[in-house]
Amino acid sequence: MSAFERYLSCWVALCILIGVSLGELLPWLFHAIARLEFAQVNLPLGFLMWVMIIPMLAKVDFAALSQVRQHSKGIVITLLINWLVKPCLMALLGWIFIRHCFAGMLPAAQVDSYIAGLILLAAAPCTAMVFVWSRLAQGDPLFTLSQVALNDSIMMFGYGPLVGLLLGMSAITVPWATLTTSVVLYIIIPVLLAQLARKILMSKSQAVFERAMRVAGHGSIAALLLTLVLLFGFQGHAIIAQPLVIALLAIPIMIQVFFSAGLAYWLNYKRVSNTVWLAPRLDRGE
Repeated sequence: MSAFERYLSCWVALCILIGVSLGELLPWLFHAIARLEFAQVNLPLGFLMWVMIIPMLAKVDFAALSQVRQHSKGIVITLLINWLVKPCLMALLGWIFIRHCFAGMLPAAQVDSYIAGLILLAAAPCTAMVFVWSRLAQGDPLFTLSQVALNDSIMMFGYGPLVGLLLGMSAITVPWATLTTSVVLYIIIPVLLAQLARKILMSKSQAVFERAMRVAGHGSIAALLLTLVLLFGFQGHAIIAQPLVIALLAIPIMIQVFFSAGLAYWLNYKRVSNTVWLAPRLDRGE
């Protein structure tokens, strides 16, 4: 990792501070950017998301889906956590904390929006950063590739219906136009563009593809940081004016993250432990 990437958490924190500060100093600018939307989806943010995730999606070889059978147990755990535990647990935690425990401390008119935001957050499986964490942990690249390819395939068709179901169960009106536009804008179009770019670059050579990915990776990080500036600029006043709300919303998010990560770690640990324990017994024909 380069020095810049090694201290990425510092740049993220700095961009958050810059976003909040600019949101307070130049509210008219962020109001103007916020109005550039379609079906309640902000178009500048959508473009930055493309720049951020398309280079990562281009690394996904959907042919790797054929390797899913080699990692069937690990894939099942991934699907269980991403598509059942995380979204359902967050919907439950939102109902417990936001609608009941913290209801008296939150603006009543915003409760449904907070719950919807939590569900949308939890139901979106991470794609881009999976490659980064796998490389840092010296993980199995084929396993990483196959699970990301499968998750992206499911996300294109399953994200909208799953979120719609959970929002409906939470007694929240499902914004189907926004949901559909978000799936098309943030998932389907980037996947198609990324795979087209991958095909074009790979047709030249593997070296050309890898060089292009390195260059695009810098743009991806820049888009990530600019996205943070915009997001926190949009909400800068709300963050400063309502720090208690931010702290309260962080509680169910932290519980969901630690529980899901802990469960995934434990299940994979048991899977690997059982495999290691069975291997010598199978070799002996037991």
